[in-house]
Amino acid sequence: MVSGSSGNTVDSVRPNRPPQHPRYLWMDGEVVPWEQATVHASTLGWSTMGAVFEGIKAYWNDAEGELYGWQFAEHYARFAMSMRLQRMRPQFTPEQLVEASCELLRANECRGDTYVRPLAWHADATWFGHLEDSRTGIVITTAPFTSILGTGKAIRACVSSWTRVGDNQLSPRVKCISNYQNSRMALLEATLDGYDQPILLNSQGKVTEGPASCVFIVRDGMAITPSLTSGVLESITRTAILRLCREELGVPTQEREIDRTELYVADEVFYCGTGAEVTPVASVDHYSIGNGGVGPITERLERLFHQVVRGRYPGYAFWRTPIYAGRRDRRYDAAIPVTV
Repeated sequence: MVSGSSGNTVDSVRPNRPPQHPRYLWMDGEVVPWEQATVHASTLGWSTMGAVFEGIKAYWNDAEGELYGWQFAEHYARFAMSMRLQRMRPQFTPEQLVEASCELLRANECRGDTYVRPLAWHADATWFGHLEDSRTGIVITTAPFTSILGTGKAIRACVSSWTRVGDNQLSPRVKCISNYQNSRMALLEATLDGYDQPILLNSQGKVTEGPASCVFIVRDGMAITPSLTSGVLESITRTAILRLCREELGVPTQEREIDRTELYVADEVFYCGTGAEVTPVASVDHYSIGNGGVGPITERLERLFHQVVRGRYPGYAFWRTPIYAGRRDRRYDAAIPVTV
């Protein structure tokens, strides 16, 4: 993580502009003022080849004055799995990282929808190698985001010409920075061709996922998504969506291979993921999906998901971590790092 010096330069030109970064981030066990969180330039590049990350959200409930961390435990368990597969040796447990994220959100006084982004990398890397003896550096940052839940917007998708990487290439099971070059190329192609998002196929020509989200189709009242062995991320949101469909909406689910042409004849298509939340798809390769808007099951699911993540739904409290309830806000002295 490079210090925010460029942000300071911009602010010096436009002094009335609000800060473009939070006051603090968490780094290797300490809540650190943003400007002090630096690493040497020589560690960049090689160290990030094996870097792993998570994208996690916390949702604000204005009526309760509470911020709810969404599936923090599940995300940090996957973060630990990604570090294991990259042969990292972190000093912190998933439980400690959950608490670190809560501390950081309170330190930054986050009282709105907030992204939490942990990153782990080989901190001692200066050249390509196996890096098994390297210390594992971990940094967690926060940033506000605007949720798309409740907007009712449906997007245009296409099937990408890029093939999804496989488990024996760059395993999609790992949220590794290097893996996401595959998604980046597909997204660039799609947007340059006038679409909003791509859908990637695997080497067998079967549907996998979007560039940073899972794909569901609805056929004859059943919600269907590719199996975990199709070349998809073991998505936290995917698991939640499957459970909400079955338990709350009475919608049967199926995990299986999906053909490309099934996208074209589906009654509904939607993406899901931390970033995508629940995003309806209006068309794929110019084939209109349903009536070209938000399908009825997608609409019900999106509404339910929105209520659950914000704590407005009585169930599934085990997926939500209240950030402020029962905790006193802490004020941080910029000169004194806080050790977790």
